Amino acid sequence: MSDFPFRIVGFDLDGTLVDTAADLTAAVNHALALIDRAPLSEAVVRPMIGLGARHMLEQGLLATGGAEEGVVDRLYPDLLRYYEAHIAVHSRPFPGLTAALDRLDALGVRTAVATNKAEGMARKLLGELGLADRMAAIIGGDTLAVRKPAAEPILAMIAQSGGGGTAFVGDSIFDVMAAKNAGVTSIIVRFGFLDRPAEQLGGDHVIDHYDELVPLLAGL
Repeated sequence: MSDFPFRIVGFDLDGTLVDTAADLTAAVNHALALIDRAPLSEAVVRPMIGLGARHMLEQGLLATGGAEEGVVDRLYPDLLRYYEAHIAVHSRPFPGLTAALDRLDALGVRTAVATNKAEGMARKLLGELGLADRMAAIIGGDTLAVRKPAAEPILAMIAQSGGGGTAFVGDSIFDVMAAKNAGVTSIIVRFGFLDRPAEQLGGDHVIDHYDELVPLLAGL
C-alpha cells in the first residue's frame, strides 16, 4: 500500500470527473434564447467547455452568428443564474469514477480538484453529487489570480492536499499544459470533452475508462 507511487491524484471537473455537458448545453441555450438564437446541440457545445462559462458563451454566440459588443456581458449573468439553478439535473460522475476514488482512498491517496469552473459552482456541483467531501482541495477558476494552463492552480491543489507525488487527470490541452508547468504526471481521459484526438493533447498517458486509472498509476 505504502509503495503506491503517488500521494495525490488531482482531477479536472467538467469532462473529467463529471459529465456536465447536458446541463452546460441547457445553460448556453437558455442564454441564446434570450436573443432569439437557435439552440446548439450537446455535441457542438462539448468542445467549447473547459475554459470557463464565459468562454463557452462566447463560443456559443460565435457558432450562432457572432455577437456585437456588450452582448456577452449582458447574457453572462443570465447564463450563470440558470446554470446554478440547474447544475446537477443531468450531470453525473463518469462510469467507474466512484470505484476508482474508493480504491485510491483505500491506498491512502488524497484526491483533489483543479478546475476552470468558478470555485463556488464547482463546490455546489460536487456537493450535489456527493463528491465534495472526498476532495482534499477544490481549486476553481477564480480561486487564484490565474487559471489553467498556468501551474499555480495545480500547485495550490497539491499544497492544500498536503504535498507529495502527484498525477493530474484531465481532458484538455489546458490540463496537460498545467500539469507540465507544475511538473506532474498528466493523464487524459478519452471519454472527456475533447477538441481533438486524445493522443494529440500531449498527455503522458491516456485512459479509456476509470477502471484503468489505479492500475496505470500503480505501474508508474
